[in-house]
Amino acid sequence: MIRTLLCRKCCGTFIFLFSGIFLLSGVAFAQTQLPNVKLFTTGGTIQSVGDHRQKLMEYSAGKVGPVELINDLPELKKIANITYLEESNIGSGSMDAKILLKLAKDINEWLAQPESSGAVVTHGTGTLEETAYFLNLVIKSDKPVMVVGAMRPFSAVSRDGPFNLLNAVRVAASPDARGFGVMIMLNDEINAARETTKSNTYRVDTFVARDMGPLGYTDSDRIVFYRKPTYRHTSKSEFDVSDLKDLPRVDVTYVYQESDATTIKAFIKAGAKGIVLTDNDDEAIKKGQKKGVVFVKGDRKGSGRVAESEKQAGLGIVTSDNLPPHKARILLRLALTKTKDPKEIQRMFNEY
Repeated sequence: MIRTLLCRKCCGTFIFLFSGIFLLSGVAFAQTQLPNVKLFTTGGTIQSVGDHRQKLMEYSAGKVGPVELINDLPELKKIANITYLEESNIGSGSMDAKILLKLAKDINEWLAQPESSGAVVTHGTGTLEETAYFLNLVIKSDKPVMVVGAMRPFSAVSRDGPFNLLNAVRVAASPDARGFGVMIMLNDEINAARETTKSNTYRVDTFVARDMGPLGYTDSDRIVFYRKPTYRHTSKSEFDVSDLKDLPRVDVTYVYQESDATTIKAFIKAGAKGIVLTDNDDEAIKKGQKKGVVFVKGDRKGSGRVAESEKQAGLGIVTSDNLPPHKARILLRLALTKTKDPKEIQRMFNEY
């Protein structure tokens, strides 16, 4: 039953408020409630300042905080109610397990609130895809989480950050974006965290999903999606970091002509619990396995699958599917919080 909360006469017209609906001269006007999106800032180029407006490299003259990011985009007020939390203000090369875990816990806490609609994370582009994939594995909600960056600093004459951020908020505020997992937002393209890699050091179209292509686009008229990931992520993930204070050490080798087992031995000595390989050294691997180290076979090319094989399985080596080595490292770190069994970890690599 609709209950009258207010009745008053103004300029000869009766205005009634019925549970959030205005009736004006018999015409109903629904009160619109904007979505609630929270901005989690970590730093990076999108929050960096150069010495002058044409400075597109070595921009270290200052840092931009979340308030300045939001105030720079008055258009956001028409899209969502924006709140923020500054997690850090660093370059992406300085991201570590402590910051990642806190970020994940803070986002999960926000998305668990019934009034929340989505989240946006600012990040430096150098390791953005790693943080995005980590969140894709540990966020416990189907609400959209957008990771956004920029290839040009906040101070540049041709800066791309503000428009990337605007589009990220558009997607995070959209109910149509639920269930896609964590997404990366740059250059008008919506890309899946698992599939996407930075491919160019300088150009604004750097983030690409080589094997899959974008999930969709943030066009001026509307947000459009063309496909949805089929692998496990976010709300369907088995990984839980709520009680974790650190993650196991996992390192990555890089194969090149005349490379040898030096790096494998050094990583094991340094305390690695897992190593992602780009080539095999059977003797060093066997010695590491005896010490409890788990090995995952990846590839340096950045595209294509590393398929399962009887040989690798017989050696107790997990294969990484089409995850590049630095993303295989993220999944292996989380897998090692649950098991050291190569067969069980192989299942995880097949599913995530």
